Parts: sequence; structure tokens; C-alpha cells
Amino acid sequence: MNILIIDAQGGGIGRQLVAAVKKAFPGETVTAVGTNSLAASAMLKAGADLVATGENAVVVNCRRADVILAPIGVVIADAMLGEITPAMALAAGQSPAKRILLPIGHCDNMVVGTGELSVGQLVQEAVERLKAVWESCG
Repeated sequence: MNILIIDAQGGGIGRQLVAAVKKAFPGETVTAVGTNSLAASAMLKAGADLVATGENAVVVNCRRADVILAPIGVVIADAMLGEITPAMALAAGQSPAKRILLPIGHCDNMVVGTGELSVGQLVQEAVERLKAVWESCG
């Protein structure tokens, strides 16, 4: 399974996702793409197997992914303080991959109906959803 994790800004959510996915799926390759070098570096330090940075890396890796894990802003152009370009949002949204999106309500995008969960709780739920996807593919 080709697991892609995308994050922006400081990469804190991506870092937590990488660590949790590597713990739950130690044999799987995790590709991490940051919209900037700080986010990419955080995910590399968390144990991502492959790391890249920038718009083209997001576009290319969305085509190759089986599953994408990311904050919901990755499918919204201009989200994450403008770091998500329209091309990135289009690539993530049109990818044939399953998308497991964390409902982070920042930067003018508010997600209702999700409750007030911490980022740690959202990461754990994302990993549980990834397990369900993995089991259905196996």
C-alpha cells in the first residue's frame, strides 16, 4: 500500500501522522510531502521513508498514492495560510487514492459536525480508518 501524508506550515500534524502510521504499519512505506521544507523536515524526523517538498511533489505523489492522509485543507485551494495551491488541491481531490482527511478547522475553513477532538485524537482515528482501508485491500 502506497501511503502518502501531506502537510503544510510547521508539519506538526504530518509529524504526528507519520509517527502513528509507522507504528501501526511498520512494514509499509510512508511517503511524506510538505508544502514547504519545514513541514517536510518534521515528517522526515518522524520516520517517513520518502520525503519531498513543493507543489510538483504533491501533484506527482497524489497520482501514485493508494491512500492520502492529510488535514482537510489539502483539498481546498488557498488553505493553510495560502500554502495549498489550486494545483495541489486539484491533485489531492482528483487522486484515485482513498483520502483520510483530518477535520482541522483553521484559516477560514470550519468543519461542523465533527466534535471538538484534539489533534492526537484525530490522528488516532485516521490510523483506525487506514487500518480499515488496509484490511479491505488485503
